[in-house]
Amino acid sequence: MTFSTRWDGDALDLDAYLGRLAFDGPVSPTPAALRALHRAHVTSIPFENLEILLGRGVPLDIASLQDKMVRGRRGGYCFEHNRLFAAALERFGFRFTALIGRVTMGAENKIRPGTHALLRVQTDDGRVWLCDVGFGAGPLKPLEFTDGASATQGEGWRYRLERLGPVDERVPHVALWTLWQAPAPGTAGDWADRHNFTESPAFPIDYEVANHYVSTHPRSPFTSRPFVQRYSADAHHVLDGLTLTTFRPDGPADKRELSPGEVPDVLADVFGIVLDEADAARLTASLAD
Repeated sequence: MTFSTRWDGDALDLDAYLGRLAFDGPVSPTPAALRALHRAHVTSIPFENLEILLGRGVPLDIASLQDKMVRGRRGGYCFEHNRLFAAALERFGFRFTALIGRVTMGAENKIRPGTHALLRVQTDDGRVWLCDVGFGAGPLKPLEFTDGASATQGEGWRYRLERLGPVDERVPHVALWTLWQAPAPGTAGDWADRHNFTESPAFPIDYEVANHYVSTHPRSPFTSRPFVQRYSADAHHVLDGLTLTTFRPDGPADKRELSPGEVPDVLADVFGIVLDEADAARLTASLAD
């Protein structure tokens, strides 16, 4: 049995997408192009869940994602980011496999559902890379998909990829991988395991199912409060509810509490997200409630 693995790259307005990223490099499946595209995407398009709080759905078709994240200059969360990025990878000519991971950071040994999207990408030299453009906290560039691969990026953000071994002794060929990050997002601490995953392939319909849970389930962290992030070489800005925090790789965090009325201006000034008057009023009212 064969499956269609198309990610609708033919529906992507590639020029508009690359313009949104200010990307002017070659459109080719090389390691250099992948690194540049990954960094441009991560630093240009913020992470956000505002559509849920504004009472709208989160569609994953390319037309909707382009209208929102490219032409509307908004952001999205992991399924939106990686669905859009996968379409671009198709147009560049990369071979890749979509994956789904479980967020382990802060889980306290509890098993969480598979709600994080990421991509395993092969470049034209045969090397394989982990791309994770939709977590909101980097990495800036892909990590080579090898056990023990590590990188220090930007002004000191650190990442490490580890192969933990078989998920189950009965299926020794299915390995569990973990992505580590330091400082851990939301802390000034040392290494933290961020999410784990296997190399079992996911398809667009799998992203649709997981996205439905993330955007609608009352236990999803994204249905109850705004969660917005913007990441760069030297700063990680986070709006969690009414708390605005800026983390840096080598110093203390700056934190302040906002009033509901301040949030639309902060979204514009810090995250580059400009809401129209009606949406700004709707969001402010929901936060006040």
